[in-house]
Amino acid sequence: MLKEPISITALSSISALGSTLDEVWNAYLKEDHYLSEVGIGGKTIWASHMPKSINEEIQQLRQSDIKYKPLDDTVLFAIYAARKAVKDAGWKNESKFGINIGSSRGATTLFEKYHEDFLKEGNAATLSSPTTTLGNISSWVAHDLKSKGPEISHSITCSTALHAVLNGVAWIQSGLTDKFLVGGSEAPLTPFTIAQMQALKVYSIVSSRAQSRDDFPCKAMDLNKTKNTMVLGEAAALACLEKGVDSNALALIEGIGYATEPLEHSVSISTDAKCFQDSMKMALGESEPRDVDAIVLHAPGTIKGDQSEYLAIKKIFGENHPYLTTNKWKVGHTFGASGLLSLEMAVLMLLKQQCIPGPFFKNQEQNNSLKRIMVNAVGFGGNAVSVLLHRPGT
Repeated sequence: MLKEPISITALSSISALGSTLDEVWNAYLKEDHYLSEVGIGGKTIWASHMPKSINEEIQQLRQSDIKYKPLDDTVLFAIYAARKAVKDAGWKNESKFGINIGSSRGATTLFEKYHEDFLKEGNAATLSSPTTTLGNISSWVAHDLKSKGPEISHSITCSTALHAVLNGVAWIQSGLTDKFLVGGSEAPLTPFTIAQMQALKVYSIVSSRAQSRDDFPCKAMDLNKTKNTMVLGEAAALACLEKGVDSNALALIEGIGYATEPLEHSVSISTDAKCFQDSMKMALGESEPRDVDAIVLHAPGTIKGDQSEYLAIKKIFGENHPYLTTNKWKVGHTFGASGLLSLEMAVLMLLKQQCIPGPFFKNQEQNNSLKRIMVNAVGFGGNAVSVLLHRPGT
């Protein structure tokens, strides 16, 4: 358990689901997914794209400052979402806050472009290094917001955003700062990134546009599927964290947990995800498993990934486990941003007092009010994170 709760005072995301909490919630209420067939690198694949309206605003941001024109989409996504998060948190004229925004893949678009040019010409472009370093995201957000606190960038693959939450909590608990902006940004819809996932044989190969359950492109939490169905999406998702129980808190962070899986190979995970068992135990702290009302799973849509996390949950919570859900069947796997999108979903469920079901896993009916929700994420390398959220005032 934490020394004292940490308040989440604002959330901001951009993805195929929209750019406001109302848009995102309404998207979750719909039974449709937000994935589409697109052409990337000469191949037709499933993916989740930003809506046209958000893309237009990102381009306006790019053109608003000559320094922003050469930046990768991951940076611009983060700047856009950060401006809104800080505004919603009421951090007006505030500069003493930390920033930790990570990415799994970083500046994929620019890196692939610069490398292609290098292979053709034998020379690297002048801005190839400064615009593709991972530190770009937090440093440019700090520049844009004129913040003067610590700025951190990292990549811990798919658990990147929740590791940013851990870092923010640790800094605040240490007393070195009272506020932290945390999250992740990802723009992975590039030819080489897609090819890497296809090489691992985890990418969805459903070719039909049909909307029947059997033809959903991503079958996250379908424990009976016989093929891997991961689908990638682009997104940025950020949260404003503040010390103690704030009167405007959307939700409270009550517990955090983390663990690393012993690896057999670079993408391995045990049958019952020992890393998740350990991270969930740690996040629970002194709380009883029965105190958790729902869990937002990582559930990437792969056979082993979904099944191992489910088995880990049964190890900790038993057969009478909390309500289980995920958002990846709807919005895809947004890599470094995915954990914060899941946290946003959990907070909205607490605020609206309503669980969001998936199309595959059958839960028992929600009978009780939602007080506590756990959020999971794990990445290549077995870096698992679990965050326990608590509804304020309960």
